[in-house]
This record gives sequence, C-alpha cells and structure tokens, in this order.
Amino acid sequence: MRLTLLSCFCLVSGVLAAQTLQSPAGSTYHEFSVQQAVDYSAKNNVQVKNALLDVQVQQQKNKVITAGALPSLAGSGSFTDYIDIPTTLIPAEFSGGAPGTFLPVQFGTKYNVNAGLTLQQVLFDGQVFVGLQARRTSIDYYQKNIEITQENIKANIYKVYYQLVVSKTQMDQIDANIDLLKKLSHDAKLLNQNGFVEKLEVDKADVQLANLETEKLKTQNTIDNGYLGLKLLMGMPVKDSLVLTDKITDEQISSASLDDGTYQYTDRKEYQGLLLTQKLGEYNIKRYKMSYLPTLSLIGNYSKAAQRTQFNFFGKGDWFTTSYFGLNLSVPIFSGFAKDANVKQAQIELKQTENQIENLKLNIDNDVTKARNDYRTAISTINFQKRNMQLAESVYNQTKKKYDSGLASSTDLTNTQTDMRVAQSNYINALYNGIIARVDYMKASGQLK
Repeated sequence: MRLTLLSCFCLVSGVLAAQTLQSPAGSTYHEFSVQQAVDYSAKNNVQVKNALLDVQVQQQKNKVITAGALPSLAGSGSFTDYIDIPTTLIPAEFSGGAPGTFLPVQFGTKYNVNAGLTLQQVLFDGQVFVGLQARRTSIDYYQKNIEITQENIKANIYKVYYQLVVSKTQMDQIDANIDLLKKLSHDAKLLNQNGFVEKLEVDKADVQLANLETEKLKTQNTIDNGYLGLKLLMGMPVKDSLVLTDKITDEQISSASLDDGTYQYTDRKEYQGLLLTQKLGEYNIKRYKMSYLPTLSLIGNYSKAAQRTQFNFFGKGDWFTTSYFGLNLSVPIFSGFAKDANVKQAQIELKQTENQIENLKLNIDNDVTKARNDYRTAISTINFQKRNMQLAESVYNQTKKKYDSGLASSTDLTNTQTDMRVAQSNYINALYNGIIARVDYMKASGQLK
C-alpha cells in the first residue's frame, strides 16, 4: 500500500510539474467549471465589456436630458477699449447751427466693463418632459442588450466547453484502440517468427496502428484549437493554461425538460428587447407631438457696468446695476412641415418595430419546434449509438477470444475492430450533436440559465 501511495504521489507531482513547465512565463493557470467559464466571460469578453459601456454612455445621455429640466446659470463679462469713441450725428440747430445740418459728437467713455449673471429655468417644454419619462426605459433597453450578448456567448461557451469534455472520451477510446493494436501487432510478430502467420498479417497490423496514431494527432490538434476558441470566447489570454473540471454523460445531455409544446415568447431575451424598443418608439412619437406645444421659460439677469476715461476700474468709481426677471413664451406657428414629417417618420419606425416583433414570434415558433425535434432525435441517436457501440465492443471481445484460441482469422479480428471504431466514432458524434441540440433547445425555449 505504501508503495502504491508513493507511486500515485509521484505521478500527480509529475503531472503538476509538467503543467508548470508547459505554461508560458507570466501565464495564469485556471481550473474552470462551465459556470466559472461563463462568469469569467461576463467580466472579460470584449462584447460584454462594450455592452456594459453602452449602459454608461446612456446614463450620461440621461444626465444631459435631466439637465434640460434644471436651472441654467451663465456668467458673462466684457471689456471694451475704444481706440476711437463712436461718433454720432445730431442736428446742428440744437447748438445754434443752421437747420438741416448735423454736428458730429462723441458719446461714451474710452473704457467700458460689463459683468453679469443670467438665469434660465424651463417651466414647460413637452419634449424635455417626455425625455425624462423615457430615461428608465432607455437604461432597461441597454441592460437587456447586455443580457442578450451574455446569453449568446453563454450558449457558445456551453457548446464548446462540453464538446471539449466529450473529446476526452474520444481520446481515451483512441488510446485504448492504440493499445489493442500494439498488442495485436506484437502478437502477430511473434506468430510470424514462429511460422504461424504470414508477414502480411504483421504489415496489416502496423498499417492500422499508423493510421490510428495519425488520427490521434489530428484529434489532438482539433482539441487544442477548440481550447483556443474557448479562450477567445471567454476573453482569456491565449498563453493562460485552462483545465476543464466538469464532466458530462449521455444522461446529462438528455436532462433538459421537453415541454408539451407550450412556451412564452417573453422568456426570450430578444423578444424582451424588442418590446423595450417598441416602448422607446412610442416615446419618440410622443416627443415629436409635444413639439407642437408652446414652451415657457423663466429668465432673470443681474449685471454691473462701469465706464471710465482712464483704466482705473479697481479704484474709486461707480458701478451701475441692471437686473430683471421675466417669462419667455415661444409659440411654434409654422416650421415648413418638419414637425409633421418627424411624427410620421417616428410612426413608420414604430410600425417597423411591430413588424419585427411579429416576425420574431414566427422565428421563435420555428426555433422551438426545430430545436425540440433535433433534441429528441439527438437523444434517440445517442441511445441507439451507445447500444451499437456496446454491441460492437462485445463482438470484438468475442472475436479476440476466438483469435487467441485460433478459431478466428486476423481478418475477422481486423474487421470487428474496424466496426468497433466506427461505432465508437458514431457514439462520440452523437454526443457532440446532442450537446449542441440540448443548448439550442434550451436557448430557443428560454430555459438557458
């Protein structure tokens, strides 16, 4: 027992050391379940990041809309240095001159300074008020876009993750078949050396072994590329090491509940997003209709002005005050039919959204029906191919016993082994298709969580 434990410890230590050596400098080692992979993508996938930034952009736009309903205060100031003071003509007869003639005079001072504050508060503006009402819906719209983006990425992660998990089973089968062929090749060589079989039997076994080794290399390359694709979906650096911890069986693939044909359109996030788009379109129509109404604002001003013949504003001298408040009413009368065109354009765009909603319902009906059919077929195929694989393995084992006893030829053994490999490959393909069918069905029916 001590020797066994020591051997296991050395084996595990060797695996960990190999993982450390294979990891590039500065890389990170990850062991992820499928949920951890999804959570990682929610923080690192570029599409999700940009969707989150879209929400922040809309939040800032909402602040701009809110600012339209808040008081605005502006300061102003001016300084004028008249190199030549403006000249004004007055009737010369005011100073005793001839009637009909004018006398040029200069009014004002060389230096003039003015400083003031202007306050404006919107009391009624229909478009501003509609914009305030639509703020929450606009945020909900972009939040829903985040959920849609995350769901699409999640579905793809599920598919790739579990396909890579199933690939482990495929590689185990290939390795087991390689071991069988190595044993067959070894036995054939011994029999050939003792004159019981021809050299041709040895060559056949070696050819099969070489083909299987080549298949293993191709499969491993496909798996490696699959890991790269999964890292890209997750937003993980390529140099990081990734180990998948979840397992999957044909029972798990068959675990999704097939409903009785009833489902809710509102379970689909795309449908929820279009309903928000429809609501925003209704607000848009309302906003343009409000442009027909007058706008009313409160205005106020307070200013100080000074005039000097010398630049001594910071010394003694008078500063004259001007202040007022009032109401500013703007009544739209005619704008070249622009308002009517804006309303009709918004109504047409709303109609387009409504058409998209109806079309999405048709697509959802099609998606759910097709996905349910594919899922049922996939489950049946998995069960059939599993039984077929078990049968092929049983036939091979019986033929191998006969071959070892001299009751079956090497050709019989080779044929049954080929049938077993085909059955194993079909079972793996059935698992692949089952994973995709399960994810597609759960997404179509709104069950993907």
